[in-house]
Formats: sequence, structure tokens, C-alpha cells
Amino acid sequence: MRPNSLNLLYEDKHLLVCVKPSGTATQSRSVKHPDMESLLKNHIAKNCSSTPSSGKPYLAVIHRLDQPVQGIMVFAKTPFAAGELSKELQSGGFGKYYRALVCGAPPHPAGTLEHYIQKESAANTSRICQKEAAGAKYACLTYQTVPEEEHYFPLSPDEQQGSAFTELDIHLQTGRHHQIRVQLAGIGCPIAGDTKYNPALAPASGYQELKLCSYRLSFTHPKTKKAMQFTLI
Repeated sequence: MRPNSLNLLYEDKHLLVCVKPSGTATQSRSVKHPDMESLLKNHIAKNCSSTPSSGKPYLAVIHRLDQPVQGIMVFAKTPFAAGELSKELQSGGFGKYYRALVCGAPPHPAGTLEHYIQKESAANTSRICQKEAAGAKYACLTYQTVPEEEHYFPLSPDEQQGSAFTELDIHLQTGRHHQIRVQLAGIGCPIAGDTKYNPALAPASGYQELKLCSYRLSFTHPKTKKAMQFTLI
């Protein structure tokens, strides 16, 4: 993504829906690398007819995607919208769907994965743990395999010649730190390009494109109560 380019899917005075590219952080403290929050604030400042008394546009991050993950995100442009969307997210009202290209294949073509996950803040990783472990949080997702002709991630020539890959359509039921990456690695199907959780890829191997995308997002509009759905497929 060029520093000043944005892929906007929808915008009104309450919210904004956009596509976050792989490699761009949702939020960042670094001024050297633009993140979605700063890019969108700049967009609002340039295009908003009325400026808040603070002189800075309001923008609230409702949910996050890991920096290497691409996909659809919604941001709130008012405190009211932020409160309503946050409540909907916490109550499970968001529909969050992903596509992931994984190494190998899961034991069943469709299923539900349930684990407890523990975040390790110092290393910015998470791991599957026992329910009784300190900080353990319940994590759940459902998946089904995708026929190759319907793949979101086309296989490269090297991938076609190498080990088997499977694309999964994932419905995220909970939103834990690195959840999809951890749970799929936990069943022996790490996501292609994942240098954190794929044991075959050491971090020293250099940049790898993480084959994980938030391709569909649904929620209720905080003001109009209209059902909203956005998809990349």
C-alpha cells in the first residue's frame, strides 16, 4: 500500500469500513511507518467539513488485525458509534470470517476448534494451555475446507510443487490474541508464511507473506440499526 492510499469500502458520519493491507499495523507508536489509525485520521481531517473543537478528528479502533494480516476493519468516527460497536463486539454480534492457507490438512474437512489460550506478552506470542493456567482464555472457531477453484489465495508454483496446502474458511467465535494462528498451528496446520507459529519457518528466514485474510465482516449499524455486511469475495 502506498503511504497515502486507502481502500475504503464504506463511510458515513458514524463509521468507516476499510481494507487493511498486510504489513500495515492497526495502531503503532512509530512515526516512521504509517498505521491504519493515523492514515484514517489524516483522511478524515482532509475530507471532513467540520473540525472538532480539539482540532483533531475523532477515530476509535473497535477491533484489531495482526500487522501481517490483511482484511476488512471497521472504525468509529463518534464516541456514540464507538460505544455501540464495542458493545456489539463484546456480545458476539460481529460476524468475523477469514480465509487461511495452511500447511497440510486438518483431520476433518470441517469442524470446531476449542482451546484455552495464554498470552505471553514479553514475546508477543500466545500458546495453547490448560484451562487452569494463569490468564487462560477460552478460544473457539469453526472451519471448513475450500475447493481449490474457490481459493482466495492462489498457490504459487513453489507451493504447487511442494508440500500439500489447504485453504480454510474460518468463522471466528472469539477474539483472542493470535487466535487463528495459534489454534491452527496447534492441530499441526500452521498458516503458510507464519514465522511465529510455523516451526518450519525460522524468523531468520526473512519476510514471508502470511496467508490469512479477514475477508468478510458483518455487524449492525450503531445508529440506523441496519444490518451491514462487507466482503472481499
